[in-house]
Amino acid sequence: MENLDKKYYKIREVAEILGLPASTLRFWESEFPQLRPRRTTHSTRQYTPEDVEKLRMIKYLVKDRGLKLDAARDEMRKNPEGVSRRYEAVRRLEGIRERLSALLKTLDDRLLAQHRAARVAKVHNPEPPTLF
Repeated sequence: MENLDKKYYKIREVAEILGLPASTLRFWESEFPQLRPRRTTHSTRQYTPEDVEKLRMIKYLVKDRGLKLDAARDEMRKNPEGVSRRYEAVRRLEGIRERLSALLKTLDDRLLAQHRAARVAKVHNPEPPTLF
């Protein structure tokens, strides 16, 4: 996951980080009272890293777990710590899955290379035929 090192993010940046359209973020603002980004004098939204994390949890509930907005809103209101813990656990497991997949691919590539090298060696150094 991306490290959030800025104090404020524009809606376009947050949409890119989360892989969601900006219109979805604006809609979720109207649906989730705990999500209230700061606004400049020109009404530009400024999301804090905490706002981005809340949006990640909302995305987890709605997009990953498939909850309806009402259920996700209730879950965020009643049990924000539980949602946060589950989201973090899923995020860590996805990272582990990515690392394991990369390791498996590396092993597959090495086995394939060894198999090819053995076939090449056999072609260049054929065994003498046996008589019996």
